[in-house]
Amino acid sequence: MSIEVPQSRTPRVRRSPEAARENILAAAEVILVEQGPQALKLADVAKAAGVVHANVIHHFGSIGGVEPALMERMIRQLADKVIAGLQQDQAQIGMGAQALFDAFEAKGTARLAAWLEMTGEGRRMTLVRDVVDEIIETRVARDVRIDRDGVVDFILLNIILAVGVGLFGPTLSELLGRPSGRARELAQALIQERIDQAVAAARS
Repeated sequence: MSIEVPQSRTPRVRRSPEAARENILAAAEVILVEQGPQALKLADVAKAAGVVHANVIHHFGSIGGVEPALMERMIRQLADKVIAGLQQDQAQIGMGAQALFDAFEAKGTARLAAWLEMTGEGRRMTLVRDVVDEIIETRVARDVRIDRDGVVDFILLNIILAVGVGLFGPTLSELLGRPSGRARELAQALIQERIDQAVAAARS
């Protein structure tokens, strides 16, 4: 008489709500980077995260809740890099701009931002305003000579240029017979010029 040996089951991973959300968003980011925002489907995100559909719905309501949450997560990660640069010497601000362009080019952030805007969800990204306020407080609190409106304008310029380069830079550059990275070079040169002017004004 044979005795059936019970099959061992993989123990369920118990995560805190914060860890569960992070796990889902990390899986969604992989899909975003590899396939684009149109590939963010509930079933695929749940499968990539190793959870059931109900888990995604519990934390985000629907895939429509995942998209802006993912954008906010990417903005938060980017802001941490920018703020780290701002906490250094004035000349290091350019490193924050570099991180901004890297994010919008390599991680699909520009495509997701455009997708949210086209679907009417762009205004839900209130974290952008909070992040800008945090960046301003980080810099303005250190140096009273920096004008708040000027900082906001500078951040706006950086974001607009980075989104444009991330979406269209390589394609338009090649169509116009320029190297694929030319749009980024021109945009960053413009930003660096603004930084140099600000540094010179602060030292005078």
